[in-house]
Amino acid sequence: MTWIAIGRRLAVVVTLWLALGVAGADEGGHERMLGNGMKVVVKTDRRAPVVVSQIWYRAGSMDEGYGVTGVAHVLEHMMFKGTREVPAGEFSRRIAAAGGRENAFTSRDYTAYFQTLQKDRLELAFRLEADRMANLVLSPGEFAKEIQVVMEERRLRTEDRPRARLFEALMATAFLTHPYRHPVIGWMDDLRHMRVEDAARWYSDWYAPNNAVLVVVGDVDPEAVFALAERHFGALPARALPERKPQNEPPQAGMRRVNLKAPAKLPMLALAWQAPRLTNPDQDRQPYALEVLAGVLDGHDSARLPRALVRERRMAVSVGAGYDGIGRGPAMFYITAEPAEGVNVADLEAAIHAELKRIVEEGVAERELERVKAQVLAAQVFQQDSLFYQGMQIGQWEIAGLPWRAQAIRFKRLAEVSAEAVRAAAHEILQDDRLTVAVLDPQPMPAERPALPRFGGRHAN
Repeated sequence: MTWIAIGRRLAVVVTLWLALGVAGADEGGHERMLGNGMKVVVKTDRRAPVVVSQIWYRAGSMDEGYGVTGVAHVLEHMMFKGTREVPAGEFSRRIAAAGGRENAFTSRDYTAYFQTLQKDRLELAFRLEADRMANLVLSPGEFAKEIQVVMEERRLRTEDRPRARLFEALMATAFLTHPYRHPVIGWMDDLRHMRVEDAARWYSDWYAPNNAVLVVVGDVDPEAVFALAERHFGALPARALPERKPQNEPPQAGMRRVNLKAPAKLPMLALAWQAPRLTNPDQDRQPYALEVLAGVLDGHDSARLPRALVRERRMAVSVGAGYDGIGRGPAMFYITAEPAEGVNVADLEAAIHAELKRIVEEGVAERELERVKAQVLAAQVFQQDSLFYQGMQIGQWEIAGLPWRAQAIRFKRLAEVSAEAVRAAAHEILQDDRLTVAVLDPQPMPAERPALPRFGGRHAN
């Protein structure tokens, strides 16, 4: 590909973003703060007569204390168990009867609830969400059943999955003090001993309008949405929130390793480096370089790690890289790999380090860089076709303390990333003193056991 063709590809990507992000979204969106401190963000997209409504609570697993890990996720389940006016199961039934879909998800940083509906049914979502924000009924009987659902979810999604257990061990080793070291679903012993009073306390502490962001994306008029939000959420009183003390992870002072023995067919390898997160979208530079570096290493057919280690040297059956730079807590740069049969994990780890050393010593060619930037930007642009993803981006940025409008700056800064910035980021961040390595040591697979009873849990994460 010629330099002219590469430049044209990048220009086309940026033009596509401008067309989708500005023309398709009514000048980028509107926001308003209700009198009770609840922020409302509306982004108009008229490509379909549909609307997505999302409520984001700034309360995730990082806000939990010792002994109650998993309570944020448990309360997410309980939010579907009814209020005085809307009995258990009725929330979902009413949304379905209106032709909509709904669900929820919990992360380290937040808990979010969403509905996708025909645009003239938006008020139904607001009415139901406002009701359970203030009037949730936490029945001991319902809690006793739902905690079993969550424990089953942990068994099925973590304890029976070697990759999930490896990631859990990686995080518990990479972080010494920060609550990111705890799994979102919680430790099993905490779940076994959790009481309905723990969920009630969490609800009372965090489920307040002044700790929430309402995001609406779709074929809507912003002023009409603001009026609906005022009608249904405006009367809910603000509440004093618990003090959020700093939770800074101390700088890592040497490589850490953890070896996990678990039933599995093949070994696995996971590497994670402490990295800076995005805090100032306009002034920061390194987070954008790390995002492009992840694209250089993984994310497309010609990326370095899969090309060198999977196709050429056949040392791995899979290998990937990623960077989670947007969040309330510390960021990490990840590489994961599964060695091919007969390949030693130590040899695969050494090969990964050799590829990283090549970037530090030789840098990235301009042609490769421009191709990667075009692919990174294109992936973001085409995700804008999803109303849900547009809302996700707004919510995640707001919860992370980043202005959602600054997403436009992000595209510009990504396009400006230089080859030297990528090389420098690899040199500074991918150092052994910042590194945690987790290795799965496969053990014999047990005989197949009977399936566990299912308790429902449609809203499990």
